[in-house]
Amino acid sequence: MTSLAFVFPGQGSQSVGMLSAAYTAYSEVSETFEEASDALGFDLWALAQQGPAEAQSLTANTQPLILTASVALFRAWRRAGGAMPSVVAGHSLGEFSALVAAGSLAFTDAVTLVRLRGQAMQDAVPVGEGSMAAIIGLDDETINEVCAGLTHGDDRLVCAVNYNSPGQVVIAGHTEAVNDATAALKTAGAKRALPLPVSAPFHTPLMSSAGEILAQALEGLSLEDPQVPVISNVNAQAQQQSASIRSLLVQQIAAPVQWTACVGTMRTMGAERFVECGPGKVLSGLIRRIDKGVTCLSIESPDDLTAAVGA
Repeated sequence: MTSLAFVFPGQGSQSVGMLSAAYTAYSEVSETFEEASDALGFDLWALAQQGPAEAQSLTANTQPLILTASVALFRAWRRAGGAMPSVVAGHSLGEFSALVAAGSLAFTDAVTLVRLRGQAMQDAVPVGEGSMAAIIGLDDETINEVCAGLTHGDDRLVCAVNYNSPGQVVIAGHTEAVNDATAALKTAGAKRALPLPVSAPFHTPLMSSAGEILAQALEGLSLEDPQVPVISNVNAQAQQQSASIRSLLVQQIAAPVQWTACVGTMRTMGAERFVECGPGKVLSGLIRRIDKGVTCLSIESPDDLTAAVGA
C-alpha cells in the first residue's frame, strides 16, 4: 500500500526571497535555478530573490519560477536520502512539477513548456475581461447551480474551476459574470467571496486557445511513462501512461482542478503522509481540511527538509 505522497503547489505560492535558506544549504537549488535560467535566457534566481512581486506575479514568470523551486527542493530531498514517493500530484501548474519528479518529463522541457503555457494563458483573454474569486463556506452543488444560472453562452461565462477543499471553491469567467456570481453566492450563504489577484480566468473554456498552443508544444516533446503514478487534475485518476498524460495536460488548461478528489484518490491508494514540495504551505492546509487523518509536512526550509527525511 502507498504511504508517502508528494504534492506540488501551483500559482500563488511565490514570494520575494523564496528558498533563500535552501539555496545556501543545498547545491541542488543553485544548480536547478542555473539550469532553468540557461533554458529561459534570463536570471530566474534574481527574480526569485529580488522580485519585484509584480514581476513574479506575471503568469509567464510565475509558472517557471514555482516549477523550478519545486524541482530544486525535490532534488535536494532525494540527495539528502529522502525516499521516492509512491504517488505524486500537483495543483494546476504543480502537475508539471509532479511529472518531472516522476521521471515523465525532463526538467528543461518542463520549464520552457510552462513559460509558454503561462504566456498563452495570459494572452487567451484580454486583461480586465476575465477574473477569479474564492468562495468560502458553501457547498459545491450550490456554487455550480448559481454559476450555471448566470452563464449565457460564450460571451457571459462563470464556472467553478478549483475544487480545493470542502467549503473552498474558486470560480472564474468573464469579469461581470464573476462579480454577479460572487454577489449571488453571498446571498446563497457563502461566508466569504474574495476576488483573487489574477488577470485571467484560468481553467475555464475561455482558455481553449491556450490549450491549442500547449498541444502543439507537447507534440515536439518526449514524455516517458512515469516511474510512479501521477494523479491527474482533470479526472483525479492515477496516470501511468505517457499518451494519456499528454492528452490530459491539454485538457487541464481549460478544465476544473479536482483537488479534493485528487487527495481522495491518493488516500484510497494508501497515502498516509503527504509532503508539500515547493514554496509555501497552501496545499498542506487544504489537505488537512480534506482529511484530518493524514500527516502533512513541508520541505521548503532546510530544517523542515532534514526533519522530514528523518521522519
